[in-house]
Amino acid sequence: MRDLTIRAGSNIYEMIRDGELTFDHVSTVVGPAVGPRWFLASGFDLALLKAGVLGTRHPVTLAGSSAGALRFAAWVQPESVAAYEHLIDSYIRMTFTREDTPTSIRKALADVIDSFVEDDALHSALAHSTFRIAITTALARHVTSSETRLFQASGILAAGILNIASSSLLSLFFDPTVFYSGYTPPPFCLKPDFTGTSIPLNEANFKPALLASSAVPLAVSGVRNIYGAPHGVYRDGGLVDYHGNMDYAKNNKDVVLLFHHQERQIPAWLDRYTPWRSLPESWTANLLVVSPTKEFVERLPEGRIPDRRDFRIFAGDPSTRIKQWRRVVAESSILGEMFLECVTGGKAGGVVTRI
Repeated sequence: MRDLTIRAGSNIYEMIRDGELTFDHVSTVVGPAVGPRWFLASGFDLALLKAGVLGTRHPVTLAGSSAGALRFAAWVQPESVAAYEHLIDSYIRMTFTREDTPTSIRKALADVIDSFVEDDALHSALAHSTFRIAITTALARHVTSSETRLFQASGILAAGILNIASSSLLSLFFDPTVFYSGYTPPPFCLKPDFTGTSIPLNEANFKPALLASSAVPLAVSGVRNIYGAPHGVYRDGGLVDYHGNMDYAKNNKDVVLLFHHQERQIPAWLDRYTPWRSLPESWTANLLVVSPTKEFVERLPEGRIPDRRDFRIFAGDPSTRIKQWRRVVAESSILGEMFLECVTGGKAGGVVTRI
């Protein structure tokens, strides 16, 4: 396909090559922490939601950090398509100036969440029959919990330096904390290699957890003392799970679906500075990664994928940014339609490659 690439891990590659893939194989959908790059996933999300192809035989786990968590919070709303479209609109219309502070930016994100997650719909979202949401946050430790910029920056710098030596040292600064719906934690939280904490979602902590998962360090104030969770300051889930940094599969036959804006999966946010680091092969064995091609990206405004820098680049001309982002959303619809047709039409086996 000209606009879409499909790659599969070792456990599921042959099944897909043999033309056996159906949406009933999908046990988990992963939403990475990618900032405004998530607009590329909007066509993918809306196509799946409108078709209603997921979770027809068993509930599907929606595991998201930051922007991925926002996407999936819309998926579990009673009117999911309308909620998702509200999310797109309110996120695009956010505008910031040099006078904005981490506190005011957090307020803007809280307003975005309020625009598509209604308080009286939280009970339905938590009891969703098709989807179980898992929102990843990072509980900040020591100086990284400070809202004083110098202290917080010093802590993140120290975390980055030690992370270069070993990814296990990141736990000195951030504790993965997953807020989940359903009766039991998601399967990836029950595995021996999960070193964090899992907390049941309820109507009191749903929005605070969602806001915390999007609290980008230094740019956005953290969320303190979320109900039902250990006391402390919670920050962006991408700090511990940037592009899918968990072993999500329950068994060798599960398909873990990830729409990603690029081929490389960066485990944690600070691994942007460790280009040699990748996910363990056992964690990617059940992944089905769907990505836009280079040719597709080149047709987007300015030939690139939107990102958080656009808020600063277009600070004096937000209308241009808004126009460009809306075009990316419109262009993304073809990606969702292509993937849906590829799976339902049994064509995935002819295009899939190995991760």
